[in-house]
Amino acid sequence: MTQATTTETPNAIDSRVFPPSARRGSSCGELKLGEIRATALTAEFGSPLYVIDEDAARQRAVEIRTALQSEAARVGTSATVYYATKAFLCVEVARWMAEEGLAIDVASGGELSVALAAGVDPAVIGFHGNNKSEREIERAVEAGVGTIILDSEFETERVAVAAARAGIRQRVRLRVNSGVHASTHDFLATSHEDQKFGQPLDAAPRLLREILRHDNLEFVGLHCHIGSQIFATDGFRESAKRLLGAYPELAQIAGRPIPELNLGGGFGIAYTSAEADEVPAIADIARELASIIAETASEIGVPLPKLAFEPGRSIIGQAGVTLYTVGTTKAVQLAGSDTAADPVDLGFAERLYVSVDGGMSDNARPALYGADYHVRIANRVSDAAPALVRVVGKHCESGDIVVQRDVLPGDVRPGDTLAVAATGAYCWALSSNYNYVPRPPVVALSNGSARVIVRGETEDELLAKSVSDAPRFTPTTNGATK
Repeated sequence: MTQATTTETPNAIDSRVFPPSARRGSSCGELKLGEIRATALTAEFGSPLYVIDEDAARQRAVEIRTALQSEAARVGTSATVYYATKAFLCVEVARWMAEEGLAIDVASGGELSVALAAGVDPAVIGFHGNNKSEREIERAVEAGVGTIILDSEFETERVAVAAARAGIRQRVRLRVNSGVHASTHDFLATSHEDQKFGQPLDAAPRLLREILRHDNLEFVGLHCHIGSQIFATDGFRESAKRLLGAYPELAQIAGRPIPELNLGGGFGIAYTSAEADEVPAIADIARELASIIAETASEIGVPLPKLAFEPGRSIIGQAGVTLYTVGTTKAVQLAGSDTAADPVDLGFAERLYVSVDGGMSDNARPALYGADYHVRIANRVSDAAPALVRVVGKHCESGDIVVQRDVLPGDVRPGDTLAVAATGAYCWALSSNYNYVPRPPVVALSNGSARVIVRGETEDELLAKSVSDAPRFTPTTNGATK
C-alpha cells in the first residue's frame, strides 16, 4: 500500500492513523499527545521514544471486545476476546487488557511470565507456539493456564504428561490450516500448506483420536489464523466454512458437539492516510463475522459453537507513536524514469532523505515486510512547500528505512522532532540492539500525565553483557568438565 503524497497537507494530523488524542497546539502548532507536548516528552524521557496512549488502547480494547461479544450474543452464542500479546507486551499493558475484560494470548514462556506478573487470571490465558518446550508446557499446566493450543502431534503427548503429573484435566485446542490466506485473498483448494504453524485440516480427525486417548485432555475445538492486516471478511467466511465443515465428523469421533471455534485475529489498521480509507469499522466486521458463522453452522447442521478471537495490532497499533529527532537531511535528485515507474512520486524532482536517531533497531517492520508509515513534524508547523521525504535511520544498512515515502514541509531540518504514527504493534516487540544501539523506553500517557512502563537501555548496560573473563568450559572424553 502506497501513500498519496501529492494531495496531503504536510502539517495535518490524521486522527485515523494517530491516536485520537493527537492534535496540534493552538500556539506554535506543536503536536500534543494526551495533552502533553511532544518536545516535553522527549526532553523528559529522551529520543527516540515509544509513546503509548493508554486511554486510547483501553478504549480500543473495549470497543473491539464489546463489538465481537454483542454480535455473538445477537446470533445466539458467546465470544471470548484474547489480546494477542506478541503485538506489544509488558506488565502494564497485560494489566490494562485484563482490566478491560480481555483474555490473554501468549506464545512463549517469557510472555506467560509477563502475564502472570501482571496478575492475569491463568484461567483466561491461551498458550500458543509451534515449539513449546516441555518446561514451558509444565509451567503453563502448573500455573492453571486455561487453554493450550496444540500445534503438533508431539505436543499432545507432552501436554497429557504434564496434566497427569499435575492431576488436572487440561483444556486444549488444535491449530489447523484451513488453506485460506486472507492477506492475499488466495483461497487454496487444499489445506496442505507449506508453513510451520498448525496441522492440515484433513488431519484433524486422526489427531482428535490421539487427544481422546488421554483422559486428562479436554478437546474444546479448532483454532485457525488466516493472516494479518485483514480489511474484509471474505477470508473469514471461507475459513469458517471449511472449519465448521469438519465439525460433524469431529463430533461423531468425540461423541458430543464440538463446543468452541477460534478464528484467530488479523484485523487490520491504517498505517498511512491512504490505508485509512480502506479500514472498516470493527462493528461492521463483528456483525459480518457473527452472521457468517451462524449461517454456516446452520447450513452444515452443527450447533453454533462458542467463538474466540485474538486481536493484537488492532488494539494497540494506533495507540502508539514513536518520537525521533532529526540529525541530518540530504536531497537526492529523482531520475525521470524513476518517477514514471512510481506514480505516487510524480510531481517531485527530488527526494529528501531525513535521518533520525533511531531506525530499524526500534522499528524492523519496513526492513522485514516493506511496511510503510506516516510521519509529521511534531515540534512546529510550517508553510514551506511540501517535499517528498524518506525517513531513514542511523544504522549501517541501506534498508534502514522508517518511512518509505511521505510529504513534510520542505524546511524540515536537524533538531526537529518527528512523530511516526501507528507504532504500537510489533515495533518494540521486534526491537534489537543492532549496531549496539540501546532500545528506547516506552512511556504511557493517561489523564494528562506520562510514566515509563518499559525502561530504556544504556550503552553501559549493553557493554555489561559482553563477557571476557568467564570460566572456560573444557569437556573431557566422558563429557565431564575438567
